[in-house]
Amino acid sequence: QVQLAESGGGLVQPGGSLRLSCVISAFNLDEWTIGWYRQAPGKEREGVSCLDRSEEDIFYADSVKGRFSMSKDNAEKIVYLQMFNLEPEDTGVYFCGADRGAFQGDSCLLLGTLGADYWGKGTLVTVSS
Repeated sequence: QVQLAESGGGLVQPGGSLRLSCVISAFNLDEWTIGWYRQAPGKEREGVSCLDRSEEDIFYADSVKGRFSMSKDNAEKIVYLQMFNLEPEDTGVYFCGADRGAFQGDSCLLLGTLGADYWGKGTLVTVSS
């Protein structure tokens, strides 16, 4: 059983920054496709960023490119999402997801709607003045 625990959400003004963390209990993070996904009020969950287990590239949704940065610390088993220049449209619950599957290109972003093997409980990000 893999457990994921997100933290770091909160209330921030437009233009502000936050760093989310996701602690993962998996034995070896390199064996998992891992990503960040968010769900805004009244909307479906969508992919924000992801790293496929068989690729070295990190993929981002068009809406966050240039503003968000995902990183992974294999030794500490933590995945981060650094968010800059936040906008009200970034408001939502942010989830960390892990999946055993291998994906091509940015298709790992689709786990937001397809469903990952494991999810954390999420952390709320509110961008408002």
